This record gives sequence, C-alpha cells and structure tokens, in this order.
Amino acid sequence: MRNIILKIVIAGLIAVSISACCTTQHYEYKTVVYQPIYKPANEIRNGVKVSPPKQLKNTGKIYVYGNYIFINEKKEGIHVVNNANPSSPQIISFIEIPGNGDIAVKNNILFADSYIDLIAFDITNPTQANLVKRIENVFPNSLNSEVFGFNDPDKGILIDVIMKDTVIKYSYKDCGDGMPIGVDMSEGRPNADFSGAKGGAGATGIGGSMARFTIYDNYLYAVDRNNLQVVDIKIPADPKLWSKLNVGWDIETIFPFKNRLFIGSMTGMFIYDVSTPWNPQLLGQFSHARACDPVVADDNYAYVTLRTGTACAGNLNQLDVLDIRDLRNPRLIKSYPMQEPAGLGLDNDILFICDGPAGLKVFDAANPEDLKLLDWQPEMKTFDVIPLGYSLLMIGEDGFYQYDYSDPKKLILLSKIPVVK
Repeated sequence: MRNIILKIVIAGLIAVSISACCTTQHYEYKTVVYQPIYKPANEIRNGVKVSPPKQLKNTGKIYVYGNYIFINEKKEGIHVVNNANPSSPQIISFIEIPGNGDIAVKNNILFADSYIDLIAFDITNPTQANLVKRIENVFPNSLNSEVFGFNDPDKGILIDVIMKDTVIKYSYKDCGDGMPIGVDMSEGRPNADFSGAKGGAGATGIGGSMARFTIYDNYLYAVDRNNLQVVDIKIPADPKLWSKLNVGWDIETIFPFKNRLFIGSMTGMFIYDVSTPWNPQLLGQFSHARACDPVVADDNYAYVTLRTGTACAGNLNQLDVLDIRDLRNPRLIKSYPMQEPAGLGLDNDILFICDGPAGLKVFDAANPEDLKLLDWQPEMKTFDVIPLGYSLLMIGEDGFYQYDYSDPKKLILLSKIPVVK
C-alpha cells in the first residue's frame, strides 16, 4: 500500500512540475475569408419586371434580333436597344431579371436564365415585355461563372460571395517539448457556410461567341458547367424541357453553324451533330491545355481563342485554327499569339477577334495558315463581337460599339453607347 501511495505522490509532483514549466502563447494573423450571400428564391422570382431605360454599367453578352439589340447587364437583366438606325441606337427599356447572363429569341419570345430558372418573355412590344412562362430549377448550378445560383432549400439562392478581412486569434500552452496543448481558435473564427455550394425554324436572333444559349430549328440549347440542356420550343411561348446530356467538364460556350454545335470548354472543343435536333450526337472533339475557350466555325475551319487572367486559369493567350473538314478528327493547323483574346466573329474570310486589353483586331482569313492583319482598334478592352454582314456589333469594358466594315481595312465607327461607371 505504501508503494502505491508513494507512486501517486510522485506522479502528482511530476504533473505539478510540468504544469509549472508550461507557458501560454498567444498568436494572431490576418487573412481573407469568403462569405456566401443568399436571397430567398421567391424574392428573386418576384423581381422580374420591365423598367424604364437605364445606363450601361456592368455589361455582359449581346444578342441581336431584327432591329433590336439586347445587352446583358450582368446579374441584373437586359437593356433593350432600338437599332433601326445603327448610327443612333436608343435604349428603350430595361428588363429586370435577377441572375441573368444569357439571351436567345425566337418568334418574338425571348428566353433568358435567371439564376437556376429558365424564363420566357413575349417581346412583341419590347417596351412592355410580358413574362409568359418560368421553368424552375432548370440549371441547378447556374449557367455562368459570374453568376452563382446554387439553391439551398433553407437559405435561398446563393447570389454572391464576398471577401471579408478577418483576424484569426489562437493560443496554446507551450510546455517546452514543442507540442501544443489545448489549442483554442474560437476567437475570430469565420462564420461562413458553403455547404452544398458549387462553384433554324422560324425567326431567330444571333448571339455572340461567348453565348451559352443558342437556337436551332425548334429547340433551344443551353450549356451549364457540364450539361447540354435541350428545350422544346415548337411553341415558343410554352417551352418544355426535353433532355439533358452530359458533355464534359467546365463547359463555357456554344456556337451553332448549320446543323452542328461547337461547344467550348476550359479543356477543349466538342462538335455535336443536330441533324436530328432533339437528339444531339457527338461527332468529334479537340483537347488543349486549360484555358477559356470560345469558338466560331465555318465549313472547313474552327477558330478557338485561349486566354488567361480569368477563373479558367491556364497560361495560354493565343488563337488556335483547327481543320474540321473531318468533323470526327479536328486537327490543329496553326496557333497565333494574342494578348488576352475573348470573343470572336467570322464573316466569310473576315475574322474579328476581341483581344482583351489589346483591343479589336480584324484579319483576312482567306488562308487560315497565314492570317493577315487588316485593321486594329486598340486602346479599349474588348469582350465579344457579332458581325452582321453590313455592320459589326462589339461590346467592351467601356461601352457598346457599332462599326461599318464594308472596307475591313478601315473600320468606321457608327455609334457608341458608353458604360457609365
């Protein structure tokens, strides 16, 4: 018994000795945390309406239909522009659509995304656009990298993520052996919860190369990050979901040419045959290093821009020219260095490239293996273009431009609607 008591006493003395040798260390460091912002789904869905015209502020994609141009205001809606006179375009209304990024039109019905929903408007009178149908939860992860849209049943729709400076404080007992005891990081702990968040027929309009919506025959095609959504629009005012096809990862853009769809992703280009419009079939694909990847094409060649400086990462800034005469086996024939190319447009042998901060470039593409620079409009940051055969529509960081390119060696500025910061 004496031995047991002695051992207990000795152990206690050792513990007291160790405790006496320990010191409490306090540390803190600055960092940035990401805080999700949610909004009730019903509040977003009740936020669709037509408002008086307003100035361009944070522009996105463009779309043309008849004498009207539709300019996306990122995450907010669509500016409606009367372009009957390209030298004097007039903004006539603004369609408020929370979470909007893409547009397509058929027979006076405008289709748009609103975070996770697909909505349809009758724009017979564009100043009094009328919502005719909404299909909820079509795009569960949203369409656009600039728009979030994840739907949390308890919190609502994720509409934004903001960066927040914070200080993390922690303390521990240092007993001289390098092993922290009782680490406490409760002070300054970021209060953020990311659970579930993830990053033809009839009269139709024309979109740019950055579009995620396009129309062929009686079907609307929309791409999200990894799916091609097919929507039956035989009756445009009554769209119906038809099918969803997984087409890969990090899908970005969709471009139609005849009965083919060219789909750009961060890692390559996919070619789909839509001869049977309701049943797209993969024909071929081309892979490249990771980069943003819009594409335009004709019968023989596809032009693909790769760029850095975005969420796409990668380290390439170039134009790739692909021989697609064998659609099942696209072949790279030449690459051209660029500054930071984004959208592009093709009109027969004239190729237009929005080269980011390097401006708008115009090339003679009669020989794709030897492009010739025809004109260059520098000193503006450009995003996307739509050539119409008689005029060129271009959207940039500082405004919406229209050019006469009857002489592609000398673009003539017709008009500009400025962005107001």
